[in-house]
Amino acid sequence: MIHQYKLAGYNIIIDQNSGAVHSVDDVAYDAIALYQDHTAEEIETVLRDRYPELTGEDVTELLSDIRELEAAGQLFYEDPYEEVAKDLKIKQSVLKAICLHVAHGCNMDCRYCFAGKGDYSGKSGIMPLEVGKASLDFLVRESGSRRHLEVDFFGGEPLLNWDVCKELVRYGRELEKTHDKKFNFTLTTNGLLIDDDVIDFCNREMGNVVLSLDGRPEVHDFMRHTKRGGGTYDLIIDKFKRLADARGQKNYYMRGTYTAYNKDFAADVIHMADMGFKETSIEPVVSAPDADYALHDEDLPMLKDQYEKLALEMLARNRRGEGFKFYHYTVDLTGGPCIYKRVAGCGVGTEYLAVTPTGDLYPCHQFVGDDDMKVGNVWDGITEEAVIDSFRNGNNVYTRDACKDCFAKFYCAGGCSANNYHTHGDINKVYEFGCELHRKRIECAIMLKVAEEEMAND
Repeated sequence: MIHQYKLAGYNIIIDQNSGAVHSVDDVAYDAIALYQDHTAEEIETVLRDRYPELTGEDVTELLSDIRELEAAGQLFYEDPYEEVAKDLKIKQSVLKAICLHVAHGCNMDCRYCFAGKGDYSGKSGIMPLEVGKASLDFLVRESGSRRHLEVDFFGGEPLLNWDVCKELVRYGRELEKTHDKKFNFTLTTNGLLIDDDVIDFCNREMGNVVLSLDGRPEVHDFMRHTKRGGGTYDLIIDKFKRLADARGQKNYYMRGTYTAYNKDFAADVIHMADMGFKETSIEPVVSAPDADYALHDEDLPMLKDQYEKLALEMLARNRRGEGFKFYHYTVDLTGGPCIYKRVAGCGVGTEYLAVTPTGDLYPCHQFVGDDDMKVGNVWDGITEEAVIDSFRNGNNVYTRDACKDCFAKFYCAGGCSANNYHTHGDINKVYEFGCELHRKRIECAIMLKVAEEEMAND
């Protein structure tokens, strides 16, 4: 299966199963579109009618080139992975990462918060140090032979429990020595409590820091309030700049959310770049459909146009040597994730678990608060094997109801189980709105890689 599209003056062809990407001229683009369903004579007739300057020899040579690409497995490649998908998923059965909800509480009051205003709809709490230590012990115990482990400090707002975060990092460094492990710690924060101590400690100990900013001041302040209802942009922007600069503008990223109130979200990402941030991201809100800020199917054309607008602006800045990164446009066409990751998808419930302040385990941070998704605790381990089995045996690109024939399946690896579950009550029934947007992001991302290769070869 192939996917063809035109963007920014490029004719791009993605071979879904091999991952090969081709940037071609108009004639080759049309020929490849006709190739599987027409004879050579029919293709020649169509092409010479569209392009009168073509000769029969030109068409013969072009079709020979297409056949060579097909023989090399770079066009019309058959899917070799469906039969082994279940076996590849088994490779994810060993834990490597936990999301530590060190604070079910927040010092902001964001209208769209998926965590019920930060306290998970009344299930508030601060994680005691001993629960955190038991969580790291659980991760080490369940990680088997994996050496590299990941821990994200999350909330609510984790800086409300900053001293415990620091103590847990120190405890993790001790576990590294006694268990031959290596921890990568990360932090997700709204920024209100960032100070010199946070910046210095993060620079020493945190492999990544996620900073919540929705973009332009009026957009950010409309959704992200203080507890008293005031805006928060001016309270955090200089702190974010200091932290990003102190990290050399790497190993962090800005993480925004766009809603029905800023469907022109490309301007928000560009605002972040104009403020000097080199690592940016923004996500569509996922909400109840009757929320005033909800996004709907009729918004899709505008949202897709915004992704294209953002890609074109990034392309122009790249050409001027003023580029910045956008999370969803970062793809690696040569290395990238290994095939088991592409097929098996997100490690939710298998490689990755979330831990609440009381030590309860959930498949990921977005399932916390769904009582039917609680799978155990850090002392007893997994007690609800049936829930975990639903992720082990499902949750890949061949168990999703709409992934098999999607050109983007090996880029998104099946999408978000939590979004599927919260939309349809089934982790394998895809959140199609999200899929539509992700397909557009992949098109934009690959166009930028094609342009990057072209600039490198000039």
